[in-house]
Amino acid sequence: MTAPAGTASPVAATVRVGSRTPEGLTATAEVDILDSEPVFAGHYPGFPIFPGVCVLECVRRAAADAAPGVAPGPLTAVESARFATSVHPGDTLTLALTWHRVESGWRCDATAGTARGRAARVKLRFAAPGGPR
Repeated sequence: MTAPAGTASPVAATVRVGSRTPEGLTATAEVDILDSEPVFAGHYPGFPIFPGVCVLECVRRAAADAAPGVAPGPLTAVESARFATSVHPGDTLTLALTWHRVESGWRCDATAGTARGRAARVKLRFAAPGGPR
């Protein structure tokens, strides 16, 4: 997926949704982190690291592509983000997503990892469809 029209994304990579349960409450996705990512220019020259905000963007884009049933509304909050292992050029970021209904809409809990282990745990909150932004 690319960024929605009218928005900018710091990530050039394509997010590929892999598996998804029939009801859409769990899904997997992958993102190949290439050395051509624009964010690598000047981000730790000689030892590039994919910034945490870019990991969050990959999770957000995967969540949008793999949303259950009726797509949730816009992202309203990053409830938490815990980073554990860095992501580097050449890594494949593997995402596991689980959706939960919450009073204000939906929450997507995600883990992101590479061959070196878990890179992040993220909780994103989305408004109900047609709800407040």
